[in-house]
Amino acid sequence: MAKRSYQGKTVVITGGAGGLGAAFARQFVGLGAKVALLDLDGEAARRMAVEMSGAGAQTLGLACDVTDPEACGEVMGQVCERLGGIDLLINNAGITHRSAFADTSAEVFAKVMAVNYLGSLHCTKAALPSLLARRGQIAVISSVAGVAPLYGRSGYSAAKHALHGLFETLRTELAGTGVTVTIICPGFTNTGIAHAALDGDGSLTKHRQSTVGRIASAQEVATALHRAVAKEKRLVVLSTVGKLTYLINKISPAMYERMMLKSLKSELER
Repeated sequence: MAKRSYQGKTVVITGGAGGLGAAFARQFVGLGAKVALLDLDGEAARRMAVEMSGAGAQTLGLACDVTDPEACGEVMGQVCERLGGIDLLINNAGITHRSAFADTSAEVFAKVMAVNYLGSLHCTKAALPSLLARRGQIAVISSVAGVAPLYGRSGYSAAKHALHGLFETLRTELAGTGVTVTIICPGFTNTGIAHAALDGDGSLTKHRQSTVGRIASAQEVATALHRAVAKEKRLVVLSTVGKLTYLINKISPAMYERMMLKSLKSELER
């Protein structure tokens, strides 16, 4: 199968003002794409778009609250009007928490689900007519926590697992339309999301993050995402530790849980 080209195509990235979103934007600008960066912080999205347009790229920065379906519809309409349609939607916006289930408020669970799961649902729903018309692509930034449990992040893991259920089912409904769905599962990555993690009461967490294996750079994930969507991959689990996590949890969940507890249980005690 020939690789997809992104020259002149329109790529929409949620959570585009920093971290992975900004790395994705740079990756696709470098491939000749027109890029729309959507973020709750509209000013930051616009600044990032201006910064990337310096090399002659066509970029657009827009404020978007992905938890608001009406706002998502309005913003996708603006993208189509100003950039000519949507060829690739990257559902990247997300937040996390580090707190035990028993200590996590219902409000934190709801917020994590609203951004990580419903945000992707709303944006995809709004972009789908254009994606269908252009035989486009949907990319979903999940996590290793979407294919295995992750201690101290029950709400985050639940939201990521929900993404898999939604988009794997959507893929079957889109069969024959030309629209593809790719789910990417990064492991621990050097982005701002870990520093902005919520505690159980909704404040910024005081628990220092524990990591396993090498921490990937945002650019490494961006390069892997490009390879995956260009080849129309269905599921890509990144990093050696991520792949081992996925396999061990499939083969022996009990063994995986013991290994995870050994690595991460002390995290919430600090």
